[in-house]
Amino acid sequence: MNLLREIFLSFIRVHILYHASKERIFGLEMIKELAEHGYDVSPGTLYPIFHGMEKAGYLESEREVVSGKVRKYYRITPNGHEILIQMQNKISELSNEILEKS
Repeated sequence: MNLLREIFLSFIRVHILYHASKERIFGLEMIKELAEHGYDVSPGTLYPIFHGMEKAGYLESEREVVSGKVRKYYRITPNGHEILIQMQNKISELSNEILEKS
């Protein structure tokens, strides 16, 4: 298993939770957002992450017709919000430690 890939996938999950906590999100929008942060994510990678996070109870979805096409939007759930807070605390602690200036 590629450790770097696993870490990046975890970062992507945190990004998803964060953005879903601010507003509802959808796939293409998140692919563009993640690209701004240097992640080259395909729909074949992103959508299984969305589905897994929804199945685990961290996201919930709703469908809406936009320009004649059905778009699936995701929002964070209360469980997802709890995980996001935990992750924010852990990320803050870790970044303070590993980015410490000597």
